[in-house]
Amino acid sequence: MKIALGPLQYYWPRVTTLEFYAAVCDWPVDIVYLGETVCSRRHELRLPDWIEVADMLAEAGKTPVLSTQVLLESGNDLNTLRKISENGRYAVEANDMGAVHRMQGRPFVGGPFLNVYSKPTLDVIAGQGAVRWVMPLEMGRAGLAQLQQDRPAGLQTEVFAYGRMPLAFSARCFTARNRNFPKDNCQYVCMDHPDGLPLETKESQAFLTINGIQTQSALVYTLIHALDELRGLGVDVVRLSPQSQHMDQVVAAFRAVLDGAETADEAHRKLVPLMPAGPCNGYWHGRAGLDMVLPGEVVVSQAPDARAPGVKARSAA
Repeated sequence: MKIALGPLQYYWPRVTTLEFYAAVCDWPVDIVYLGETVCSRRHELRLPDWIEVADMLAEAGKTPVLSTQVLLESGNDLNTLRKISENGRYAVEANDMGAVHRMQGRPFVGGPFLNVYSKPTLDVIAGQGAVRWVMPLEMGRAGLAQLQQDRPAGLQTEVFAYGRMPLAFSARCFTARNRNFPKDNCQYVCMDHPDGLPLETKESQAFLTINGIQTQSALVYTLIHALDELRGLGVDVVRLSPQSQHMDQVVAAFRAVLDGAETADEAHRKLVPLMPAGPCNGYWHGRAGLDMVLPGEVVVSQAPDARAPGVKARSAA
């Protein structure tokens, strides 16, 4: 299986972002997704900058893919989508059906936000030109196994295997609202939270993570123990989502397990201290998303009490 580095979900300073991708050139990853998928107000890097980063990675032997924005809200967003779909140089990850239609039959990657949960939907995107699809975040092992049996010939499968899960998008910016800023004058406060803003219940239990207009899981999803299962199911690519610290070590841990240099248990023990929050993998096992199922069906439940009266945002500012 190949390792893909997913698109950057957070808003980092320009220099930090460029230094991050310069380092990626030396990491054992095969595919790198690039571009702004969350919010068009994040402008440290524009499309020409992402193209330059793609050029650098291509020279280093990586396969760059330009990702489209998930929630389009303006004419400028549509113009950017058009430019990405017509770039003519690099592959495109389509993250909504508008992007699928813009590809006009040209090869593309169907992103995890296309809601592909059935064979008919898989057939539709394959018919539109998809050469690879990314399993939706909430899908588990059983659902993937069924779709792997039904997938069209020649269509590759990619699975999100590490990182805070992007669960939902809204027209409202929750990070700005936490600081009492309107969305149109957000002061770019997302940059204050390089791994998102944790959202807790009033009992101080991890609940969700706020990332601008995006809502993420509170915990870090990891399928390090499921790599053999994924290989057995015919999965072609595992996706690791960038975090602000220790990402090189995260990539190395997954590569070591895939290459047989370490066991999943050994790699998991190394991974946990590197995570910005605790681990989870409940969705993969058909359980609550916040659960962590260890080998032998040992379940570590981390879900907050359903009776909790409310939640609060914990700001690092």
